[in-house]
Amino acid sequence: MAAQDDRRSQSAVESNSKIEAEAEALDHGLNENTSEDEYPEGGMYAWATVLGAVLVQFCGLGYTTTFGVFQDYYTRIYLTNASPSAISWIGSVNSFLCIAASLCTGILYDKGYFYHLLYGGSLLISFSLFMLSFTQPNRLYQVFLAQGIGFGLGSGLNFLPTVAIVSQHFNRRESLAMIIVVSGASLGAIVHPILLNKLFAMPELGFARTVRASAAMVSGLLIVACLLIRQREKPGDRQRAGGGTLKNTNVWDIVTGSAKDLPFMCFCISLAVFSIGFYYPIFYLQLDAIKHGVDEGFSFYVLTITNVGCLVGGLLPAVLVKAFGEEAIVVGSAIATAASVFAILGLKDLVTSGNSLISTVVIAVVYGLFIGMFFALQGPIVSVLTPDASTLGARLGIAFTSCAVGALVGPPIHGALLTDAFDWQKPAVFSGVGHIRCAQLLEPSSDHLPRFSPF
Repeated sequence: MAAQDDRRSQSAVESNSKIEAEAEALDHGLNENTSEDEYPEGGMYAWATVLGAVLVQFCGLGYTTTFGVFQDYYTRIYLTNASPSAISWIGSVNSFLCIAASLCTGILYDKGYFYHLLYGGSLLISFSLFMLSFTQPNRLYQVFLAQGIGFGLGSGLNFLPTVAIVSQHFNRRESLAMIIVVSGASLGAIVHPILLNKLFAMPELGFARTVRASAAMVSGLLIVACLLIRQREKPGDRQRAGGGTLKNTNVWDIVTGSAKDLPFMCFCISLAVFSIGFYYPIFYLQLDAIKHGVDEGFSFYVLTITNVGCLVGGLLPAVLVKAFGEEAIVVGSAIATAASVFAILGLKDLVTSGNSLISTVVIAVVYGLFIGMFFALQGPIVSVLTPDASTLGARLGIAFTSCAVGALVGPPIHGALLTDAFDWQKPAVFSGVGHIRCAQLLEPSSDHLPRFSPF
């Protein structure tokens, strides 16, 4: 009887082993057969998601980088009792929250809360802009709460998720899709300054009606974006072609692992240093042009010209990266932006010769062109430096938070160096040196960046 029971037990074990082996083989076969289907490399929903993400960037980060218009308007008209440095805190906190929120939103994105972030951020952006229209002149705290805190948090909630979401729809063309999405911010930074400056120039409208008109446009575009964007799967369940399911890692493990990754950390530090100097031309170039004798009507287009260059520059890596590699483009862009910032110093000497307008345009175009090239490759480079796709959101959050630190401290330092006497040389030198230092810090990362084609 005992021998018979042993044979039955052995038979059951063998049967279970066969079932497990068959199941494993079937799972392996399904992974091989469906790996190519996981990333359709396009399709209606994929490109609709890209378009929706472009609209979100247009209304979020694109509006944030328009603060140069508000800096000029607040300094000369609306908040005349505040110093340029104090006013710049509105834009710097806005930029900081927009980008720094990525550290939290990246983790939430990895856990599958994409729609919560998208809808919540869009609602807060719309609400904050309408609240900005109700602020009173020379009430700095009101503007700071509405535009600095409220709008900054709203744009921060959906900034990173809309960059990362396109990676669910593309594999081989993931870099191209991310570059297109990031260009939405540059497009917004072109349209918003023109609209705001034109409306601010109409006395019958005033500040309140101008901001409400802008808020209505932004709200409508965000509604369209929310209808277009689609999430394919939770990031923790995504599969790379030829591989198994990737599981989310503990957040602390991601942070500590990233801290030990020398190329990734050098890239993050370089982003922080670059961002400290980045906002000087963005916030002050329009005011600089007016103070140096450029016609006020034309100076309203300085920021727009900068952002046109930024839009073109943001799309150029899609063509150039195959020939030169992303490391050469990023380092070269950092050096070129430093040169254009130092060129601002020449505006003081060119006023008397009548060339200040031409010089301002050249500086704006060159600076915008290389700024666009630099920032367009942030997402793709982080993706290349991230071996585990399920942690992409968190790693993007760490990288973008590095930018946020620079965005927070940079503009107030520029304003303090500028002083009420408008000493343009000190902030220009400070900004330019920061860009050069960024290029030096990028070297340890560049050796670890393989050349890739976005096509």
